[in-house]
Amino acid sequence: MEFLNPVHALNSIQQFLTTGGSVLFWIMLLAFFLWSFILERFAYYSFAHKPLIKRLKSEWESRTDKTSWRAIAIRDELVSEVKTRTDQNVGIIKTLVAAAPLFGLLGTVTGMIEVFDVMALSGSSNARLMAGGVFKATIPTMAGMMVALSGLYFPTHFDRKSKRETAKFADQLGMFS
Repeated sequence: MEFLNPVHALNSIQQFLTTGGSVLFWIMLLAFFLWSFILERFAYYSFAHKPLIKRLKSEWESRTDKTSWRAIAIRDELVSEVKTRTDQNVGIIKTLVAAAPLFGLLGTVTGMIEVFDVMALSGSSNARLMAGGVFKATIPTMAGMMVALSGLYFPTHFDRKSKRETAKFADQLGMFS
């Protein structure tokens, strides 16, 4: 049960961040923001989407005129509001997913620079001396790829859900009812 100890867990995370170099902190921060935005989208669909649809639908149904140019423009505005709300933060999620491997690559570069510094200081290519830099180069690469892979599914999922919910809402707003 040692792994359930919060002090032990924090020490392990700190050791991991130290081993992988300073870029791991930025990858961890990126992962935090990525999952915050993903969870925000789930919270929106769980708690805010249905009340929004209900409010906008009742706003449309309370209109007496549904066929004039102005009414069609208002209908388009209501559909556009649903589209805007369902698309919110999906672009940020896509950007964070794309940035994670690049941060991993930055960690690879900084780790390899450390390898070359060791080679320059020692004057040789001693494998034992270079191992720390190579290790520091591979950990951020792995972390960046894991963050990207963990969030890769969600932009597509939220895009499809946005299109489906927007089309469903547009269909519910009958123009001639």
